[in-house]
Amino acid sequence: MHSNALKRVIDRLEERLARSPSPALYIPGLWNDPFGPVKAQSVVPERFFRDRLGAILATPPRQCVTDGDHPGDWGKNAIAYNLLVRYGAAFDLDGDGRISCEPLASGWRETGTFLKAITMLPFIQSLGCNTIHLLPITAIGQDGNKGNMGSAFAIRDPYALDEHLAEPALGLDVETEFAAFVQAAHHLGIRIVVEFVFRTAAKDSVWAQSHPEWFYWIRADIPDRKPGETSEETYGVPLFPPDELRQVYDAVGQGRFHELPPPHAVHRDMFMPPPPPDTIHLENGRWRGTSIDPRTGRPVTVRIPGAFCDWTPDSTQPPWTDVTYLRLYDHPDFNYIAYNTVRMYATQLAHPENIVRPLWSKITEVIPHYQTHFRVDGVMIDMGHSLPADLKRQLVARARQVDPDFALWAEEFNLTPHAREEGYNVCLGPFLQTVRDPEHMRGWLRWIHGAGLPVPFMATAENHNTPRAVHWTGGRAYALHAQAFGAFLPGVPYLHNGIELAEPVPVNTGFDFTDEETAALPASVLPLFSAAAMDWTREQTLVSDLRRIHALRTQHQELFSDPAPGTIIPLETANRAITGYIRQKPGVKNGFAILGNSDMRNSQAFTPPHSAPTVDLLSGKPLPAVLQPGQVVVYAI
Repeated sequence: MHSNALKRVIDRLEERLARSPSPALYIPGLWNDPFGPVKAQSVVPERFFRDRLGAILATPPRQCVTDGDHPGDWGKNAIAYNLLVRYGAAFDLDGDGRISCEPLASGWRETGTFLKAITMLPFIQSLGCNTIHLLPITAIGQDGNKGNMGSAFAIRDPYALDEHLAEPALGLDVETEFAAFVQAAHHLGIRIVVEFVFRTAAKDSVWAQSHPEWFYWIRADIPDRKPGETSEETYGVPLFPPDELRQVYDAVGQGRFHELPPPHAVHRDMFMPPPPPDTIHLENGRWRGTSIDPRTGRPVTVRIPGAFCDWTPDSTQPPWTDVTYLRLYDHPDFNYIAYNTVRMYATQLAHPENIVRPLWSKITEVIPHYQTHFRVDGVMIDMGHSLPADLKRQLVARARQVDPDFALWAEEFNLTPHAREEGYNVCLGPFLQTVRDPEHMRGWLRWIHGAGLPVPFMATAENHNTPRAVHWTGGRAYALHAQAFGAFLPGVPYLHNGIELAEPVPVNTGFDFTDEETAALPASVLPLFSAAAMDWTREQTLVSDLRRIHALRTQHQELFSDPAPGTIIPLETANRAITGYIRQKPGVKNGFAILGNSDMRNSQAFTPPHSAPTVDLLSGKPLPAVLQPGQVVVYAI
């Protein structure tokens, strides 16, 4: 549909340059030359963007990463860069020391846009990456949003793109600019994976007025529970006393989903039947409607409630004020939000006759929309664990109907054959947290040595919900250790935007944060919710190290991506601070040893388990007798 989008963008830049170019602005040096100085450079934006886009088109087209044996499994050979466009492609263009939410007077945005992301493509490619995983790029809701921009995960309309990702200076629609981004990426041989959340929606979702039955509604006079409160009279996660909580865990643990204890009546009675569409209206940006209270028969004003952690029932996570759960099943006895209606579905609810089929159909057509309109190569499904298995099967089947080579990635921590059976090609997996503990890592290596891996995992030291890798003991040494240690396992080497720049500020405080850290990082400073940019001018980065790591991974891709049992051989060393493994095909004499110092404070004496003198393939130098804190070496055996 947008096969000429990149040319349209270039033509518009040419028009502006000929008519009235903008005053000079600053851009990161790495956007202009991935191998040049990092210092900010002053440019005429129209000329800079025109030249960068033209240079991309002037390069010979490259083939995207593939896997000829299994459609959709090209992820096994992927090296991914995770980009929150609004943040990762942002820069202080006018040099005033802040990132403005609003466009500058010249019409250019300081927050990230698809146009600026196009100029980043050569830099991303220089890191060795052949895939970009985009965090949600869809229209953002306003009801209950946090920070000065709202969360990208508060999806107001999954079929519409976020207008903030377009440059007003160009006067083009955001769809054209996104199509240009995909077109440029494909020209460079880079695949695009887009993330979606199908389990939740923004509280002011565009679907609510025409389809109120797709949402849960509560009485508008019920206040939301405040942090630290324990009153059941306020709306929040259902409260269970300890004895009932044990019953919940027991029933879930034993798979007795027909006996899941419901929340107390005080919670259930907050919820009202969906109001008729003709009663629904926006009031101060929030949907309001008029329902009939089944207990009194009287009209009552209702609102869409926020969401909370789907599991566990005693979760201490703050409520999700900007999103709500979609009503995937409809049953009068389960007209409420609780663990047994949004994650661990009660057997009585999860019957085919209770499926809200028009909603399921609307959801299953989202992916094909992006396939046919923009030619995206895959999707990452957030909260896939909370989607009914039948709906996930429909999502997979419909996407593969459009493109058999389409990839489905998931936020699944457990790497089990079940994930493979559900159609996933890549899962998040446990590496993110396992790599922090050497003994856990040893145990995991032993497990995958015997069992292999049914799907590739994301070999990353951080993601948008965790502390930055440099937050942990060792700082940059730990970040590089974790990325290097995972890069030669059968996963997807995965860079969360900013790790290559040793960025210290997390994007969100989803998990692994202390209460004190969470309190010190409000939405006003977190890039997931507010305008922010990475420090593109930082001198001490991991860029050159990551390039070497990924070049070696790519050079021996067939071996390092092989997930078969026996291809990963854990190395047991006398010094427990030294952790490692061998990658070797069964029956083949040659292979590679990967060893690292997991002590982030102290150097450790190093005697290779193999006697032949050899070279560290990451540094090109002889193997050292001492490994510095966090140092990883790779050598041929």
